[in-house]
Amino acid sequence: MMTTGVTSVSATPSWQSRWVHLLVSARMRPHALAPIDPVWVRAQMGRPRRARRWMARLTGATTHALPPTGRWPGGECVSWPGAAATAPVLLYLHGGGYIACSPETHRPLVSSLVRRTHARAFVPAYRLAPEHPHPAALHDALDAYHYLVDECGMVPGQIVLVGDSAGGGLALALALALRDEGAPRPAAVVAFSPWTDLAATGASLDENSDRCAMFAGDTIRRASQFYLGSADPRHPYVSPLYGDFRGLPPLLLHASYDEVLRDDAIRVAQRAQDAGVPVELRLWHRVPHVWQFFAAVLPEAAESLRDTVRFIREQTRSRTP
Repeated sequence: MMTTGVTSVSATPSWQSRWVHLLVSARMRPHALAPIDPVWVRAQMGRPRRARRWMARLTGATTHALPPTGRWPGGECVSWPGAAATAPVLLYLHGGGYIACSPETHRPLVSSLVRRTHARAFVPAYRLAPEHPHPAALHDALDAYHYLVDECGMVPGQIVLVGDSAGGGLALALALALRDEGAPRPAAVVAFSPWTDLAATGASLDENSDRCAMFAGDTIRRASQFYLGSADPRHPYVSPLYGDFRGLPPLLLHASYDEVLRDDAIRVAQRAQDAGVPVELRLWHRVPHVWQFFAAVLPEAAESLRDTVRFIREQTRSRTP
């Protein structure tokens, strides 16, 4: 299905989603209006390390560190044992508001996706703000893509750019930058709850400010300043919402109907449609931001990942020699 309309699913949320929503809200909402300390956020998002490693191992995927070399900025490779040479290659850009998280924090989600696709995923440890504001993250993402193509010999038609939250926005910015420099085009882009508008103009920032499980609208407005530095918040490489989408590969966007970043996904889908880019957008009710982390217990998360696998296979199968 290639559509540009919005498909709202799970009109009646599962009982599991209600519990997950409550648990996430209990942990995150008390901090939604507090001053943002990147050091504190990094420490909190890195916990609990042992549980994350255990969850990743249960998927059966293997992980090994990739230190900085050539254009690769450092990070991890997560792979399915015996993955075929023609299997999809995921360049996964982690979320964390550009100020936090790492390949390690996202290992359970990436491993779950790798298990379902029988693929390989490369997760770069891009530089974080505020120490490294824009364009550091984008430059690292560009280097990672060129490392896969130029130094590892990956076929662009096998590569899918995947990201969540800030990483979803970064994946879209990377697709724009690759198009602009005339680089070989990746097969597709997948973005979970993408942050695409650092100018913070989406109506859902206020409409969903009280019901989003993780953030208030003001959380997003304040967080954007760390990454922006002196950059224009409407520059397409900062906020891909304002880019020209012509010539981009097919897009898959998943977001929660109740999150503050909902309209960041909806408006990108509209811009892609206007530019003639194949795009699929799906919204889920009563799930938290980047609910795909809870695929082991949340039916809506498992459904999202199944749909993602379907999309990745369709796009790479049609473009891999």
